[in-house]
Parts: sequence; C-alpha cells; structure tokens
Amino acid sequence: MNQLGSDPQARNPGTPQRGSVRSLLIPEWLDSYRPDWLRGDVVAGLTAAAVVIPKALAYATIAGLPVQVGLYTVLVPMVIYAVLGTSRPLSVSTTTTLAILAGSALGQISPDGDATTLLAGSATLALMVGAILIVAGLLRLGFVANFISEPVLVGFKAGIGVVIVLDQLPKLLGTHIDKGGFLHNLVATVQSIPHASLPTAAVGVFMILLLVGMKRFTPRLPAPLIAVALGILGMSLLGLESFGVSAVGVVPIGLPAPTLPVASLVETLWPSAMGIALMSFTETIAAGRAFARSDEPAPQPNRELLATGVANIGGAFLGAMVAGGGTTQTAVNRLAGARSQLAALITAALALGTCLLLAPLIGLMPNATLAAVVIVYSVGLIEPAEFREILSVRRTEFAWAVVAMIGVMLLGTLQGIVVAIIVSLLALAYQLSDPPVHVLARKPGTNVYRPQATGNADDEQFDGLLLLRPEGRVFFANAERIAEKIRPLIEAATPRVVVLDLRSVFDLEYTALKMLTSAEQRMSEKGISLWLVGMSPSVWDMVIKAPLGHTLGEARMFLNLELAVEHYQRNRR
Repeated sequence: MNQLGSDPQARNPGTPQRGSVRSLLIPEWLDSYRPDWLRGDVVAGLTAAAVVIPKALAYATIAGLPVQVGLYTVLVPMVIYAVLGTSRPLSVSTTTTLAILAGSALGQISPDGDATTLLAGSATLALMVGAILIVAGLLRLGFVANFISEPVLVGFKAGIGVVIVLDQLPKLLGTHIDKGGFLHNLVATVQSIPHASLPTAAVGVFMILLLVGMKRFTPRLPAPLIAVALGILGMSLLGLESFGVSAVGVVPIGLPAPTLPVASLVETLWPSAMGIALMSFTETIAAGRAFARSDEPAPQPNRELLATGVANIGGAFLGAMVAGGGTTQTAVNRLAGARSQLAALITAALALGTCLLLAPLIGLMPNATLAAVVIVYSVGLIEPAEFREILSVRRTEFAWAVVAMIGVMLLGTLQGIVVAIIVSLLALAYQLSDPPVHVLARKPGTNVYRPQATGNADDEQFDGLLLLRPEGRVFFANAERIAEKIRPLIEAATPRVVVLDLRSVFDLEYTALKMLTSAEQRMSEKGISLWLVGMSPSVWDMVIKAPLGHTLGEARMFLNLELAVEHYQRNRR
C-alpha cells in the first residue's frame, strides 16, 4: 500500500481558561501585570485624559447633549471596558462618528432640542447599541474583524492619521470652518489660513515644538502633561484669552445621575442603533488591532463585542452616550506609554476627579494646546517606512494599503473600514483564484524536491516523469485556472506519468475533484498516467470515496514523492 491513511491529530486541550466569575471580578490583565509598567500606565492615563476629556465634552455637544454627558462617557464605559476588554491600550469613550450618528438619531425624537427628551433618548440608544453588540458577541460575529489584512491596516492607520491632523489644524490656527468631507475640509482649511489668529497659532506652534523637542531630547518626561499644564498656566497667568486664544470652556461639576431608557423610543431608534453598533465595533476592533504590540495578546473580537456592549449598557443608566474605542485617544494612550488597561482606569479616575474638583482647570486648557497634542501623537500613525517595506515585498499589497488610506481619507472612518474589508476580501479572492503550480526537480544527492529555478540547473529531472506541485486550497474558483497552468506544462514535457504532489493542498473541493477526474480521463486517452502524492487525511478521504479513487487505486497514490519516483524508476527497468 503506497498511501498511508491516518487519523487526524488529537487536539491539544491547551491551558484551561479562567473561571468566568473570576474573570468578571478580577481583570485578566492583572495576572501578568509587571511593576515596571506602572509609570508608563500612569503617564499614559493622565496624558490620554488630557485629550479624551475635552474631546468628549465637544462630542456631547455634537450629539446635541449637555457637555457633562461627554464627561460621564469617559467615566463609566471606560471603567467597564477596562475590566472586561482584551485590548490593553484601547481607550473607550465616544468618537466623532458616534457623536454625529447619535446626534442624527436623537434629532428624530426631539427636533426642538428638549434636554429631558434627548437624555432619555441617549440612554435608550446606548442601551440598544449595547444589547446589539452583546447579541453579536454571543453569536460569535467577531470574525468580521479578521477580514482586515496587515497592509490594509497600515493604510487605515495612515488615513486616520491624516484625517485627524487635518481635523485639528483649524483649532491650531484659531479659525473655524464648516465641516464636510476630507477634500472640502482641506480646501476650507487652506482658505482659512489668511484669517488665522496669530496668538492662537503661536501657542499651537510653540506647543508642537515643545512636544517634538521633549520627545526627541527628554523622552522620559511626560511631554503632553507638561504642555497641558503650561497651556493652563498661560491662560490663567498671561490672560491669553484676551488675545483671542480660545479655551475648552466651562465644565459642570457633579456626579452623573441615574437615567432610564424609554421603551416607546425603541421603534424610532432601532435602525440608528444598528448602524451605531456596527460603527462602535468596527472602530473598536480596528483601533485595538492597530495599536496592539507583538509581545501582548491580540484583541479577541467576540470578547470585544461583549465588553463594548456591557460598557454601553452600563453607561446608558449613568448618563453616558453611545461609546466605543476611539482611534485618536488610543493612539495617544499607546504612544504615551500605556502597557495595560490600568491606563484607562487612570483616565477614568481623572474624569471622576474632573467631575468633582478639576472641571474649572480643564476648562482653562487652550484648544490650540489640545490640537497640538493630538497632532503630534497622530502623526505617528503615518509610517512611510511600513509602506516602503510593503512595497519592497509586493506591489499589489502596497496598492491595497494605499487604497485603504485613501478610502478612510475620502469616505470617512466607517466607510473607510468597509473599503478596507472589501479590499482585503478582493485581495484574498485574487490570491485564492490564482494559486501557483510548481514544476519540481530533485536536489542532487538528496531526497529534496524543489521548484525549478535558474540557480538550480543541476537538479535531477526524470525522463517521461513530470512532477507538479499546486499550492493552497483547490476549489471551484481556481480549479480551471490551475488546469490552464498545467496543460502547457504537460504539452511541453510530453510525459508518460504526471505526478501531482498535493502536500501543499489542504482542501480539495467537490467541483475541483470532478474536474480532476475529467482531466485524468483525458490524459488516460492520450496514454498519460496520473499519480497523486502526499495527500492530507481530508484530501485522501475525498479522493478515496470518489470515482477518481477507484480509477487510480492504491497503485497510483503515494505517501511522498520519493516513493513515487522509486516506483516509476523500478517499473521502467
């Protein structure tokens, strides 16, 4: 018997998972926490808070809600996610896109902007979004996140970096533009330069130079915190506001009051809740993956759905708006030194302190200082070296990265993520539809069979024997393409025997098997014998149960190429 069948290898049970009750009470990241991470987490948490809190206040106003709702969104969902989530640097509150979508949804239920109705609607919307995310997690729909390839992720990050920088430039210049698409914002920003406030621009440029200089010459010092402190001191001691330098503004003091969703709003809000849930998850997992380090666990998409869902539900009852992972704040958190979810807890603690004590100080921060911090850290998302590395390996994947970057810039974050997924799927389809087929020869003096190459001219070939090795999954979408590659090879070699080495084929689909059966019949009519070699257990089972298996029999199926070649040479004598 030339081909040996074998049972599939038993699965390794692996390390037992922690009990679910303990994982809810004690965050898993505490098990591996190292004392040397503490400084980085503290600095990152404080730095991220300096960015997250003012932006969250602004996002609340975008959604048409009172500014303190943004503060509560930093406090509640961030704590819940830090306990349940799997991404170490992810900073969860709200984002520009979520705020815009929430504002559109809430505008349907309260066109006149009644605060009570808006707060009830926001609670209902957050509860629905959380429930949708939890159901998606229980249904294990997190696999959607696996459709974003690494080159596409590089492009996504770069596009986000460009968008963030452009978004912050008007604040840096002290100008105001009517926001629109990327090209509109770019043109409007350029046109606004003659109207820039020189004192505001001076503050912004000074802060950028300070941040870049400290990052270059004193990397151990918390540059963003120093910049924020100097900005607040400048506003309070130098009276910068009298020169037209705008500040974040008044931040109310107090803890969030319980809020209750309203069932009658569900019918109106559910379509928006579906879109916001998709946006929340895609932004969350994209940001989590984009900033994951190679030496730490990768985010678990299904767990991320559950964690973000619970964070939204918890926030719904404590005055928060819809929440998700933010790319900007996660970038700041990671680049400022975050090593674990403790950084997020420190950010939330500062939000709590702001609620109780620090609101007046945060309100004094110049918008130009905030813009400078965001710009300096967001520029790090644009990594030309990664693009060059991708280009040096494969031009096609470089094109995917560029398409993803342009998609985010021109279409927006959500549409950009959709473009990234589509590009990744098209790339996968392209790769699967055109698998390689190698002509093999034997390295002299060994039993190593390798693809023919110009540097291997001395490799042994065998008269009347053609050795071919296709790679990957062989199925209906690529079977004909593989056949198109094999036909000219057979015509050129005029062999008596064609050996297909299938050790690199992990699956042989039914349509492809039928086509292989037809090909064997045509070769047989021309006096050419087909042999199969190196089949995996699953491919062996497919072939042996099909008519092809009965036609070939064990005499034409082999465990490896060496046995097939020996059998061929022995029978030629």
